[in-house]
Amino acid sequence: MKSIQNAAVLLARIFIFAWFLPAGIEKIGQYAGTAGYMASNGVPGWLLPLVIATEIGCAVFLLIGWKTRLFAFLLAGYTLLAVLLFHLHPANATEKIIQMAELVDAGGLLVLFAHGAGDWSLDSLLARRRSPETAPAAI
Repeated sequence: MKSIQNAAVLLARIFIFAWFLPAGIEKIGQYAGTAGYMASNGVPGWLLPLVIATEIGCAVFLLIGWKTRLFAFLLAGYTLLAVLLFHLHPANATEKIIQMAELVDAGGLLVLFAHGAGDWSLDSLLARRRSPETAPAAI
């Protein structure tokens, strides 16, 4: 992968991290309200710890580029599930924007799933350590 491609993939991972980490942290601070919102949409509030762990955990793992394809796929599925559960039929323009933003997030995550984290990632570093002759070029 060329340097410009590696830089673009790293930047994408940073953007994903910057989107999902604060969302997960906010859910901790707004725990009761978030659980209530989930319940009002038919999703049990006891799932909230899993939601928080998904957003924070996947964000961190994608930032460092560890098991990138797995966590990108999981977070894309999570995001699409959120669209189905909370944003399928937007009632106004703001909700439509949220719906489309979630779909764009899922699309970016699926691209990351398809192409991996690039050479500037923990995945690449670990691959080079396992098999230096077949791993991507050094950073």
